[in-house]
Amino acid sequence: MKISHSLVTLFGLIVIGNAAFAPAQRQVLVTYPEDTPHSILQEAKEAVLAAGGKITGEFTLIKGFAATVSNEILDSVTTLSKSHRPTVEDDSVVTIQKQDPLEE
Repeated sequence: MKISHSLVTLFGLIVIGNAAFAPAQRQVLVTYPEDTPHSILQEAKEAVLAAGGKITGEFTLIKGFAATVSNEILDSVTTLSKSHRPTVEDDSVVTIQKQDPLEE
């Protein structure tokens, strides 16, 4: 019984320790120029997934995707192609109406 309690404690410390060192994630929109080959877009999405990021949406009218990623992943994705560089923006809510500060 004491051994299993020690193993559970050790496992918990490993999980907590790994979470403490995990890079901060941010939600971004990654868009590419219109003439970007599909292969470059696919390679970028695969790089995000391979590095532990998440693709949260894919665009159909423009070449790009939404993702939750770390800055390190973004650095590698933006340097995949010298001739087809993506634009990376933080994903946020955009409105066309002025917000009343009392309603927030």
